[in-house]
Amino acid sequence: MSNLKWAVDPDHSSVEFSVAHLMISRIKGVFEQFQADISFDPEAPASMGIQASIEANSITTRQPQRDAHLRSEDFFHAEKYPVIAFQSTGCVPIGDRQFELAGDLTLHGVTRPVTFHAVLAGFNNDPRGRERVGFHATASIERQEFGLTFNSPLETGGIVVGNEVKIELYIEAIKVSEPS
Repeated sequence: MSNLKWAVDPDHSSVEFSVAHLMISRIKGVFEQFQADISFDPEAPASMGIQASIEANSITTRQPQRDAHLRSEDFFHAEKYPVIAFQSTGCVPIGDRQFELAGDLTLHGVTRPVTFHAVLAGFNNDPRGRERVGFHATASIERQEFGLTFNSPLETGGIVVGNEVKIELYIEAIKVSEPS
């Protein structure tokens, strides 16, 4: 049996991140423009596949000056690298409704392997009768491994921006095809 095809519903999904600031708190942000296609058969979860893209310019942290800096050459260099992409390479069930989803993340022109811990939230039909599936997924990356090295030292020691970036995805997808 081949996988069912699902399209991520961006109106009911979010791509979020957080990073340490001044070594005392975390700044959160989101990417507002993204798309993803999922292949997933609930009877064979290890065959899950995802292909996703995010528009780097759609970053927002609710602070326009910081957002402009994040889009600049110091960070995402969104003009040169307009798309952040993820292509899954494998999926391993690790428990009831839980998976390790491995793939290649391309960010700032650098591609590196990343593994998301994903949880299948469930299935339901929307008011128009369309079948939907929900997932929650988390991962951490080291931004410097992707060439995002900008930072400033603090007088009291430490740095302005942490290296570890926590990624959190809340995904709701609509079934668009039956198995062939």
